[in-house]
Amino acid sequence: MKSNYISLNRLINPTGWVLLIFLGAMLTIIAFGFLTLNQILPLLLSTIACGALGYVVVPILQKIKASQIIQEDGPQSHLKKAGTPTMGGIFFIPTAVIFGLIMGGFTPEVIAVALVTLGYGFIGWVDDWQILRKKTNLGLTPKQKLILQIGFSILFCVWIYFSQSTSITNIKLPLNLVLPLGFFFWFLASFVMVAESNATNLTDGVDGLAGGTCAIAFLGLGILAGENHPDLLAFCLAISGGCLGFVIHNRHKASVFMGDTGSLALGASLAAVGILSHNLWALFIISLLFFLESLSVIAQVSYYKATKDAEGKGKRLFKMAPIHHHLELSGWSETQIVGVFYIINTILVLFVLI
Repeated sequence: MKSNYISLNRLINPTGWVLLIFLGAMLTIIAFGFLTLNQILPLLLSTIACGALGYVVVPILQKIKASQIIQEDGPQSHLKKAGTPTMGGIFFIPTAVIFGLIMGGFTPEVIAVALVTLGYGFIGWVDDWQILRKKTNLGLTPKQKLILQIGFSILFCVWIYFSQSTSITNIKLPLNLVLPLGFFFWFLASFVMVAESNATNLTDGVDGLAGGTCAIAFLGLGILAGENHPDLLAFCLAISGGCLGFVIHNRHKASVFMGDTGSLALGASLAAVGILSHNLWALFIISLLFFLESLSVIAQVSYYKATKDAEGKGKRLFKMAPIHHHLELSGWSETQIVGVFYIINTILVLFVLI
């Protein structure tokens, strides 16, 4: 008898499991290289809790037909994913945040980052819900989404202004250089939050890609922050574990997608930690893959507009953007793309840690 969720074919299909084990190995290499076993506890507990919860929530999402709307102008191989439930962020984001708050000791900084994470997750949830309700790929308009993102970023910056020392406006650069931005820091901080959340959102297009790369990024950023902010270290490890627990269900072939509920929350959370821990430059390096995904979209749109002919048709710089879709259409399998991105992201994290 065929099961809705766990089939014999899925259990014996090695592709997704190999990818998951590979991600676990990447996280283990980084974690045990820089942390004690006691420090790693939030990562382990969050992974187990989110992974287990997924076996309860995913069938419910299937039952209520919370299915992903697949874009017809996307890669044709993705059309077979129609019917896969989305909005998976509703089970791993709140769970990971709860572990982060508890293990982080409910400090003001952890509470602030938790609220940012949940706030951007709420924006994503509204967008996902509108898509499911309308049965189209149109949720919030880009303008509506941007206004909400900027609004939450301003609230976070206002809290920082009244609660943190003025030294937070100084950006640490390589070679022990410091860039004092003063008033302009607040524009940069708000931009980083919006840009990071959109960058992780764009990265969420291949099974296991956004969840796995964010797990690696949170672990690396947490280790950097942990030197002066052990509470933020615990929070980052909990979110990293949440991502790993989610990838148990999002590995190829995915049983659930995180949706904007997850991807917007993850990017904003990374940005908030980077800002509070004075690690904006390191955040840029750790998040380089996410920004390259964004840049590929910007470059594609700009090149198309710049090369429009008399009939209004332009040329494409890539076969499709973001860049992971270009690689797909160039013959790469989803697992090849994800595996290479995991390796690159691990190298970027190790680069800033060593």
